[in-house]
Amino acid sequence: MSRQRLILSLGIGILAMSSASILIRMAQAEGVPSLSIAAWRLALASLVLLPYAAVTRRDEVRSLTRREWLLVALSGVFLGLHFATWIGSLSMTSVASSVVLVSMGPLFVALGSRLFLGERLSAPMAVGIAVAAGGSALIGWADRSADQDKLVGDLLALTGAVMVAGYLMIGRRVRARRSLVVYIALVYGAAMLTLLLIVWAAGMPMGGFTPQAYGWMLALALIPQLIGHSTLNWALRHLSAAFVAAATLAEPIASSILAYLLLRERITLSVVLGGVLILVGVYVASRSERTVGAQPAAV
Repeated sequence: MSRQRLILSLGIGILAMSSASILIRMAQAEGVPSLSIAAWRLALASLVLLPYAAVTRRDEVRSLTRREWLLVALSGVFLGLHFATWIGSLSMTSVASSVVLVSMGPLFVALGSRLFLGERLSAPMAVGIAVAAGGSALIGWADRSADQDKLVGDLLALTGAVMVAGYLMIGRRVRARRSLVVYIALVYGAAMLTLLLIVWAAGMPMGGFTPQAYGWMLALALIPQLIGHSTLNWALRHLSAAFVAAATLAEPIASSILAYLLLRERITLSVVLGGVLILVGVYVASRSERTVGAQPAAV
């Protein structure tokens, strides 16, 4: 396949992932709680992936060790918490603020690797983290002045970035030995169970919504979750991890543009400036640490 077609396919995957925040907002507008949206997203994706993995990778699933099962389960818990906090943020802050803040996940991977795994933090990585932290502070300060709920939403998005970092760090251990299909099927299944437990504990409904709401949630599972993430993981087999990581920085930009065009959501100057700082910081960091950039974002 030509490089032009590869890049076009990657662009389609990023656009598919960029639709997530819009589809979530549509479901929220139909009265679906954020936690229920997160649970339905993973449940529908798991309904496709788990049977496929069971049929096509049965022997590999059976060969998983007890430690691998534990790591997969823990990774799924982090992924479930990522979706719970990030989707919750979209009901409180702007799409632009939410998506640029949650894109800091790779930077938290670097920090976590330094703190818990003893990996060295390179100078470019440290600069990237500092620049992105400045952008995050700028967005948070502006939203604090405008609306207290927006600040809470920003903090939820940042928490989502921390949770996805845990998911990626654990995923490194399992993905080194196992196929992508088995890994994501089991992790999505564990994330689904985590979210269903949270929904049950919070007393949130999983039914009784409008047909339009179910349609939006089905689209959320199919387009950004299955099509978007599958395309990015496929692209990693043909393009460098650094190139794919840099390309995914277009996702927050595309999400913000879609929110402006479809939701008429205004993008403030502080979000633009803060977002630029965050994306520059993530770009600098990803160029210096390919293993961080090798994992696509989970949104």
